[in-house]
Amino acid sequence: MNRFGEMLVFVRAVEDGGFSAAARSLTMTPSAVSKLIGRLESRLGVTLFNRASRTLTLTAEGEAFYTSAVRAIEAVEDAEASVLGGRAAQGTLRVRSMPTFATHQLAPLIPVFRRMHPGLRLDFVLSMEPGNLLDGGIDVAIHVGELADSSLVARRFASTRWIICASPAYLAARGTPRRPEDLATHECLNFPSTAPWSIWSLRDEAGATRRLKPAGSVAANTGQMLLAMARAGAGIVRLAEFHIIDDLRAGRLVELLPERHNGAEDPIYALYNGRRHLSPRIRVFLDFLEMSFSQQPPSWERPFDERVRGTPDDGPLKEAARR
Repeated sequence: MNRFGEMLVFVRAVEDGGFSAAARSLTMTPSAVSKLIGRLESRLGVTLFNRASRTLTLTAEGEAFYTSAVRAIEAVEDAEASVLGGRAAQGTLRVRSMPTFATHQLAPLIPVFRRMHPGLRLDFVLSMEPGNLLDGGIDVAIHVGELADSSLVARRFASTRWIICASPAYLAARGTPRRPEDLATHECLNFPSTAPWSIWSLRDEAGATRRLKPAGSVAANTGQMLLAMARAGAGIVRLAEFHIIDDLRAGRLVELLPERHNGAEDPIYALYNGRRHLSPRIRVFLDFLEMSFSQQPPSWERPFDERVRGTPDDGPLKEAARR
C-alpha cells in the first residue's frame, strides 16, 4: 500500500476508535490494519499509538502525524474535486436513519442523487437502536429530535411536527377525544416507554404544555408498525407528519386535538464525526440534503403528484436530474 493509503488507514483507525472498527469500515481484517500501522510506525521510526491499555490513544507523535495526515488527505481530495466535480465522490457512503424517514423521505430522493454522483455507492442502515450512531463505520446518521451532548457535528436540515390521529373506523366505534384527558379512556398505540417518542406533548386549556404518556396495551418500536395498526383501526397513535401526511390527505387517518398542538417541531439533523476530515462522499450528501429540504417546501408539505413530477421551481434538483 502506498503512503497515501497508509495515511487513510491510520486516520480511519484514529477516527473510528480502533483497529477493528477501522477494519470494518474499510473492509479489511483487523490484523491487516494492525500490520499496516506497524509498518508505518517502523518506516517513520516513531510509535503512533499507545497500546498499553484497552483504549487506543495517540502518542504526541501520533497526534502530530494525524493533524498532518488529515491535511494531506484533504489536499489530495480537493485537488481531485477541482477537476472532477461531482465525479470526485467515490467509494461507499454508509448512512444510518430511522426507518420511517429513510423510507418516506430519503428513498424518493435517491434517483436524483445517484444521477449527480454515479461513482458513489450507498449503503443504508435502518435502525431505531440507541447508542453511538456512527458505530460500524457509519459516515452520516439522520436523527429526528433533540440531541444529547455529543462530540458529533450536527447539521440541521429540516424539522417535523408530531400529529395525534386515528382511523375513521376506530373513531366511529370508540368516539372522538375532545380533550387530552379523554385519551385515558382510549386505546393508544405507542412506542416503548423507554423511547423519547413515547411522550405526547399537548397544550391544556390554560395554554401550558402537558407531557403525557398514554396508557395502552400495544406498543411497537417502529413507526411503520404503529401506522399499520392505526390504519387497521387498532387505536390512536402519534406519529411524525412526514410519515402520515398521505394518510391524512387520503382520509385513512384523521388528525385529533389539532387545537391542542403546542406548535413545537422536532429538528432533523445529519450527524457526522467532527474529528474526521470531510471527504467528498460525505460533503456531497450533506449538501444534497440541505439543498433538497431548504430550497423548497419539505415533500410532506407538497401534493403527492408534485413530489413525483417535481415543480417548476425545483431549481438545483431539477437541473441535477438532467445531467
